[in-house]
Amino acid sequence: MMIGVTFAHHANEKYAYNKNYAYKIGDKENDTYEFEFDLQTNDLSKLVEEQLKDKKTGLVSYILFENNKILVDQSRKSKYWGPYPSHSVGKSLVSLVTGYAMCGGYINHTVFDRIDYPTVEGTLYENQKLIHLLNMQAGDDEIIGDRIGIWDSKITKNKQSINTIPIKTAMKRYFKGVDGLEPGKYFNYSAMTTNVIMNYVIYKTGDDWNKLLHKIFIEDAKVAKRVYFHKTLRKDKTGNRKSGEYGRYSFYADRYDYVRIANMIMSHWKNDTCVGKYLKTMYENRVDRQYNEYSKFKGNHRSAQTYGGQFLWDAVGLEDRPILMMDGFAGQQVVIDFDNNRIITVHSTDRHYDYYSLVYLPLGYKDDGTYKPFNEEDLIEKMWEQPQPCTGRDSIGRIVECPNPV
Repeated sequence: MMIGVTFAHHANEKYAYNKNYAYKIGDKENDTYEFEFDLQTNDLSKLVEEQLKDKKTGLVSYILFENNKILVDQSRKSKYWGPYPSHSVGKSLVSLVTGYAMCGGYINHTVFDRIDYPTVEGTLYENQKLIHLLNMQAGDDEIIGDRIGIWDSKITKNKQSINTIPIKTAMKRYFKGVDGLEPGKYFNYSAMTTNVIMNYVIYKTGDDWNKLLHKIFIEDAKVAKRVYFHKTLRKDKTGNRKSGEYGRYSFYADRYDYVRIANMIMSHWKNDTCVGKYLKTMYENRVDRQYNEYSKFKGNHRSAQTYGGQFLWDAVGLEDRPILMMDGFAGQQVVIDFDNNRIITVHSTDRHYDYYSLVYLPLGYKDDGTYKPFNEEDLIEKMWEQPQPCTGRDSIGRIVECPNPV
């Protein structure tokens, strides 16, 4: 059974930037800072160039940013005629917004306290500890998510996308009066959980929601161009709403602005700001993703062994230091290596590029002999293989058997 992010052919998927109403953040052009460039000509830059030329890889943009300089910067034209989609990278950005809301005093409790959110009253999300939501341990496994279902964003029983249903409607239709599993026990990658977090922040910030987004992305990240969070309102089905809980995690930004946002995150971590402390709390309280297989070859989603605060951590073979990873459908990657002042961003229309050589090796991974020269057809075949969750564990949480992974 395939679960989680699907890695097969997605080249024909439509670019949906303008299909939904959105929270528009900033002006078309904003006050920003210019990057310093020290472009390298080396094996990495040559490989990026080769991968971009071969459109079958899906690669459309690659940036390596290190010690405040862009060392590799290449891209090509693609169906992304506007801002680049984040897909599930946006889940991580919802966590960033949550940290800002806590530091700004909008959320007057810690991540270890229970949420007080009227919209989810009478559902399994009611009175949940915020940390369980942030760590994808809400217990919604039997309704949505990749532990039992086949997709993080679709209701298991009817394949309805939760990202096009306003949260109040979703709660009434699918969650009201339905018991969940014990929170904090199983990792279940669920888009509904992220959307609960986002709309909780919208509820808590009230009239200051747009002000908070402006603070994060315009004032602090200093994005050069307007960025967007989609709403759960499709333009072909309904009118727009200026207020209300219509948040979904889908985020869009210019390719350079993803680097600016990542650089801001790095700055918070390095300077131990309030937001930096929030990020470190997410790292310190990360949980086992409970899969029985991880890979260095197939994307951040397949390599990270732990999850904390909507971020991926502990990439296999790179557990010696905190490396924050974000991953999105069709191969979107953001990586922040705090100890080495290094950021890597990858954007693609399909996940058929050489992830190992473009991401793992630049992070300093020492090849253990398992790598084979990039072969697209072989990689495409392997993309079908999915990580399977495993629940056979001993008293301290170690995997002891996986007889029938769901």
